[in-house]
Amino acid sequence: MLKTLSRILPVLLFCAGLAISCELLEGTAPGDDSRTSSSSCKLEIKKPAVTSYSGNVFVVVTAKGDWSIELSYPPDGPSGWATMDPASGSGRKGDVRIRYDENTGAVSRYVTLHLTVGSEHASATLEQLPEGLSEQSAGGFKSDTAPVGWLELPETKKGDHRTFYAHDMEGGGYFNKKISGTRNWSFYWDTEEFMSIWVAYPLNKNLIGSGSRTNQWGLDPLIPSSLQPNIVGGSYGGGWTRGHQIPSADRLNAAANVSTFYSTNLTPQDYNFNGVDRNGYGGIWARLEDKVRSYSSLSDTLYVVTGCVLEGSTRKTGGSAGIALKVPAAYFKALLYLSPNRRQYHSGYMAAGFYLPHDTGIADNNPLDYIMSIDELETKTGIDFFVNLPDAVGKSVAAAIEAEKPGTWWSR
Repeated sequence: MLKTLSRILPVLLFCAGLAISCELLEGTAPGDDSRTSSSSCKLEIKKPAVTSYSGNVFVVVTAKGDWSIELSYPPDGPSGWATMDPASGSGRKGDVRIRYDENTGAVSRYVTLHLTVGSEHASATLEQLPEGLSEQSAGGFKSDTAPVGWLELPETKKGDHRTFYAHDMEGGGYFNKKISGTRNWSFYWDTEEFMSIWVAYPLNKNLIGSGSRTNQWGLDPLIPSSLQPNIVGGSYGGGWTRGHQIPSADRLNAAANVSTFYSTNLTPQDYNFNGVDRNGYGGIWARLEDKVRSYSSLSDTLYVVTGCVLEGSTRKTGGSAGIALKVPAAYFKALLYLSPNRRQYHSGYMAAGFYLPHDTGIADNNPLDYIMSIDELETKTGIDFFVNLPDAVGKSVAAAIEAEKPGTWWSR
């Protein structure tokens, strides 16, 4: 016990000292090197503990005027494994990042960010966990890949800074309690970009249910609120709207509908790309969503993946949600149709993909102009869709389903 305390005590004292340095200190003498913070000088690391993998995390700087950030490391620990991007700027910034290398050591390591704005100072500390520890110790994340074989699921990978979650029809966590009903929707959360890369769910008349749109914008109870964009009182800023991945109209029962308004289901989207005008005419994304529901009405079940593409993004939101997020460069849908007649198509299955640039210049176009095979969609997105399909129909049949170019059936 004494040996354990001797190892832990220096780290605790180091962290305690850092915590004190973030407080507002009054009456300091000239020349003191005390680090102070105030309402006009704040520093927040959106995820203050991260896994051993290399990566980056958002830092929010609140400042009036020019600022700079310097890094310091404990005297008995490794140094030089983190960098600021950028290390200086002016005014409030929600898109600053601290980038870090992989931690291959056996213990946590720490780096402290020191913000200077004129004569004011603030500091915050990032912990990087050692190899083998999960993010569950670092803010409540699950570190698992998808533990289920649902047909709608794409591939999930360890170590990609993305974690898998699922909601039940009551809006809670599917794996956090005993379930008597059915799954609602699942999502693959990017812990660096604060956005779901995809949302997946089954769809048919029974799952849609009956009811109306609740408009209860909220934070997802499965993830700490400090690690989500705050879209409760408004949108992201910069003119971008809160765009659903699983549409509200795909889940009309009250509790299930509420969950579609969680921040984990939303992305910053151009209104004209999705919204409905005064004449009731929706943008191309809204019309694609309508088509998906029409496909599901003819199915036993339609398995849906909806996602966004952040690679190649050149635009960012404002900071109204707490941080400035990347605006998706494109959106996609992968559809796996199961016919009520299992003798149709390939053992009852056929599939189609859609890939739409996030561009209002195509807002009035036909969604069918952007239809393609699943294989083509996989090439565009780098995502392996419907990874559990071979277990249902065999590898050769699954390969044929994904390779087949969508036929005229999808034009209805």
